[in-house]
Amino acid sequence: MTTAAADTAVATVASPWTLGPLHLPNRVVMGSMHTGLEVHDDGGAGMAAFYRERAAGGAACIITGGIAVNDEARGGPDFAVFGVDGADERFRVAVDAVHESGGTILAQLFHAGRYALVGGMTDRNGEPQRAIAPSALPWAAARGVVPEAMTTADVERTIADFAAAARSARDIGFDGVEIMASEGYLINQFHSPLTNLRDDEWGGSAAARRRFPVAVVQAVRAAVPDIAVTIRLSGADLMPGSSTDDDVDALVHDLLPLGLDGISVGIGWHESRTPTVQAAVPHGAWLTQASRIARVVRASAYPDVRVIASNRMTDLRDGETVLADGLIDAVALARPFLADPQLVSRSLAGRFELVNTCIGCNQACLDRSIVGQPVSCLVNPRAAREVAFPARPTTDPKRVDVVGGGPAGLAAAVDAARRGHHVTLWEAAPELGGQFGLAALIPGKEDYAATVRAARAELDDRGATVHLGRAATAADLVDSDAVVLAPGVVPRVVDIPGAELPHVLTYERALRDGVPAGTVAIIGGGGIGVDTAAFLTESPSEAVRATSFAERWDVPVAQDVVGDLPQRQPVASRTLRPGDQVTVLRRSGKFGQGVGLTSRWVALGRLRDAGVRMVGGVQEYLRIEPGALWIRDEDGAERMIPADSVVICAGQETAVHADRDGAAGLEPGLQAAGVPYAIVGGARDARSVDAVRATSEALEAVRALAP
Repeated sequence: MTTAAADTAVATVASPWTLGPLHLPNRVVMGSMHTGLEVHDDGGAGMAAFYRERAAGGAACIITGGIAVNDEARGGPDFAVFGVDGADERFRVAVDAVHESGGTILAQLFHAGRYALVGGMTDRNGEPQRAIAPSALPWAAARGVVPEAMTTADVERTIADFAAAARSARDIGFDGVEIMASEGYLINQFHSPLTNLRDDEWGGSAAARRRFPVAVVQAVRAAVPDIAVTIRLSGADLMPGSSTDDDVDALVHDLLPLGLDGISVGIGWHESRTPTVQAAVPHGAWLTQASRIARVVRASAYPDVRVIASNRMTDLRDGETVLADGLIDAVALARPFLADPQLVSRSLAGRFELVNTCIGCNQACLDRSIVGQPVSCLVNPRAAREVAFPARPTTDPKRVDVVGGGPAGLAAAVDAARRGHHVTLWEAAPELGGQFGLAALIPGKEDYAATVRAARAELDDRGATVHLGRAATAADLVDSDAVVLAPGVVPRVVDIPGAELPHVLTYERALRDGVPAGTVAIIGGGGIGVDTAAFLTESPSEAVRATSFAERWDVPVAQDVVGDLPQRQPVASRTLRPGDQVTVLRRSGKFGQGVGLTSRWVALGRLRDAGVRMVGGVQEYLRIEPGALWIRDEDGAERMIPADSVVICAGQETAVHADRDGAAGLEPGLQAAGVPYAIVGGARDARSVDAVRATSEALEAVRALAP
């Protein structure tokens, strides 16, 4: 795409705007993400490197991860508090890095309330950390900890702590603050009748429940009259019996006269049973809530307060659609900035094909964040590890060969090519992608194809050589300086009588070629089995799925950026069937095992809604016959499962040890030639195929072999 065409595609996104005292060059905000870098004892180097790349990549304004306003506000042990354990110095280094890169940065002021996971935590004085909330109501993940109901003194002190944290942010050099009042945290808890059961001046009526949010904003604005102040509000809690749209709109009316510069619209609570951020959620689904709040603002006496939309947008062309009518002022993207720090600069230059799109998997970001593990990104394993893996060009270019064009091989090849090495990629299949190519065929996972597209575009841009449909031989590699072996995995062969029958398919064949009409038995109920069931029962059209999503969850889903995503497979070969024609079987363990923590319940729920049968506790697969799969069930009885087709999803085998693609002879040949090499991903260990592990191993291996 030419620059002129790019200007048309994202003209509004690329236009300047103001946020209070801030003059911003484009309308893309990097939304808040908790990374754990905030508490690293590294002098702020990790945060600085992380934010520097995003600011340099074009993010107009960066919002930090939540910074607790006091000890008891922390969501877990990896939350920072201003003034504690060197936090101010670390943040000052990070703020300076953003400013040096031409960006602006706001500190998010945070209080977890009942969402604080305080088990084993202590405050700065070594005392057990309290969990406090408007009322003494626990939530499931708190592991039995019941928060203390806040006294009037607690309420007043907490308001003062929000103000004090704002002053600290200003003194450190932040350009503004964002008050976190969404996603079920403390301020949201005060506003909701579900979690605020008080009968004093801070509860008991809708108006009284609004007093705490109003008091916090008043205190913060009074404390920092000279910097930007925004608030992140819940557009909808998605909790039965919680605040209504009218309640939220009334809160917006109360907040507007207080001097806010902007309102960022969030969605849902962590305990909501409505999916909000998973790949199954249609793109831009929650724009309706942001638009509703924007209309409230525009009709008020304060129409210049900026409104920022967020959630499930991955492409800045989506942002253009959102912003084009002028109702919304800016879009906030969070996880997409993990996937690609240069998201904005590449898009504004018209290089959309280079953007490494967020695939919505949550596996290395949200799934890790909620259990206190270091955050990164499946499709960008450098994310939040920029210090360990700096982006600087190599001073000693080497010949680097990568065998395998799946997610691990692509991660290694792209990293080496970016740093100036001479890269050759060998893929025996006729196209790149490997397991990602298969995943992209699953309804809701079409974005996986974008990772492959972006990698190929960048390899081409950087002069790498890509061989498709050709297996590498040891002779091809003997002159290499470094070889990364990442041929991935192949479907595991099962030893069941009748497995050789023509109606028995591997999952790879089923996904690529389709499955004939009729009943289907899926042997294996892990992540691949669950995905295969979705492939068989769900529409390939995102527009159709968006309508179903809206009906299933009884929520208004915006259609602005929903469309029919490009299909890798002709729809004609997608024989959809009622869910009751599909049976997923598993010997032991959880259905969907291997699917990420925050996505598994969504994937299983979709299958249950469709009527897919799930049979666990299978003692033995006895035999496959035309039209039937016979099993011994958990009670020891023989049982027939209707099966015009049987799809095998019983795990994978390591391709490097399989008689496929010439990979079997590579390792001995490399050893004999003295060529440095490493085996990564599923080729190293196929027992638990984990794309996060695979791409991380690939990055680490290519950095060790070719610094």
